[in-house]
Amino acid sequence: MTSSDPVPFTPVPHRAGLYMAALQLVFTLGWTVYAIYLPRLAHDVGLPASAVLWILMLDQAIFTLSDFAMGVMADKVSRVVGRLGRIVAAVTLVSSLAFLLLPFVAREGTRATWLFLALVVIWAVTASALRAPPLMLLGKYAARPAVPWLAALAMLGYGLAGAAAPYLALMLRGLDARLPFVIASVAVVTATLGLSAIERMLAHHPAAAPSPAAQPLAFTGAARATLLFVVAMLAFGLGFQIHFALNSPPLFLRFAPPADLALLMPVFWVGFNLMMFPASVVTRRLGGFAVMGFAGVIGATALGAAQVAGGLGFLVAAQFVAGAAWGALLMSAFAAATALGASGAEGRTLGLMFSALALATFARIAAVAADMKSDPLLAAALPWLPAVAWIIAGLMLLALIAARGRAKAAAPSREAAA
Repeated sequence: MTSSDPVPFTPVPHRAGLYMAALQLVFTLGWTVYAIYLPRLAHDVGLPASAVLWILMLDQAIFTLSDFAMGVMADKVSRVVGRLGRIVAAVTLVSSLAFLLLPFVAREGTRATWLFLALVVIWAVTASALRAPPLMLLGKYAARPAVPWLAALAMLGYGLAGAAAPYLALMLRGLDARLPFVIASVAVVTATLGLSAIERMLAHHPAAAPSPAAQPLAFTGAARATLLFVVAMLAFGLGFQIHFALNSPPLFLRFAPPADLALLMPVFWVGFNLMMFPASVVTRRLGGFAVMGFAGVIGATALGAAQVAGGLGFLVAAQFVAGAAWGALLMSAFAAATALGASGAEGRTLGLMFSALALATFARIAAVAADMKSDPLLAAALPWLPAVAWIIAGLMLLALIAARGRAKAAAPSREAAA
């Protein structure tokens, strides 16, 4: 093999990525069940309707802190193969038990109220064990060129859950909460039991040296690159939250009746799921930061187009492209995070990524709680905020990539001058 030959690698078996997809699917569907029933459960324990938003904000505040803490923990305990899987399974058992008990303690009374809130906190703290730590294993053990494809497989579960959420809400309407909570809890525990086996399989699967594309922005320094990554993820996450949760329903209602929302909202997730896999090929060649930048700019254009859509067909196309950009963004962000955390800090950087997304969700819920739309100025800015956030973050990352290229081009000149 000559130096010009491509870097060989042995891809991690696809079943590892598919397993992570199943894990993310059941976890995200569990969160969806929780969000659907929370207003009813809060009412049952005597809490006012206004308390629901505060509980959801509390959840996201806890996720912001515990996602990072769980990621750091994952880096430490994964030094012994098989230990992380056992710890995550044990923590998930506690989390699922707290989750399962929520509808069973939901009855009027002061004690029931405090017990309900305590279970919510326990569940939120421990649920972070299923976010960064399992996905960290892919970044830790996979050959670098295989990471984008495996990230696309893993994120597929998240995308499928997002697409299923409107239908799930219709199916569960009027149904007793206890059965869905039991099913969700059992599904999560069952899915987690295989993590130790997957961890051992990944640890013993041969992987080649990292590809050059897996080291984005090394010239900036690890700390600065990580900070820029977190800021970009916060901007992208905030744009997604505001666009999908706040802007998309009224956009569709311009052209369609409310009954059609369950059919139209998943268009975003169709684009998300379809684009991740071709985008993973580009990420393998260009690196995660470059694809994040391009996806941010393209997505911002689609978000702006959705606001000026003159018909349902154009709006559906814009939503599809926006979803595709979000899929490319999340997949390439996973690749960028694992590259930034290479050599033992993959969990930390993935934890920071999930913390940024949780903080963005917190900000969106806080905006609703503060009745942001009641202020004419803020209400006028809200439709355009996602596009502005995405294009600023995307251009920032592309500017950094361009600076990296200039730095590389200048290096031979300095050597020649010396």
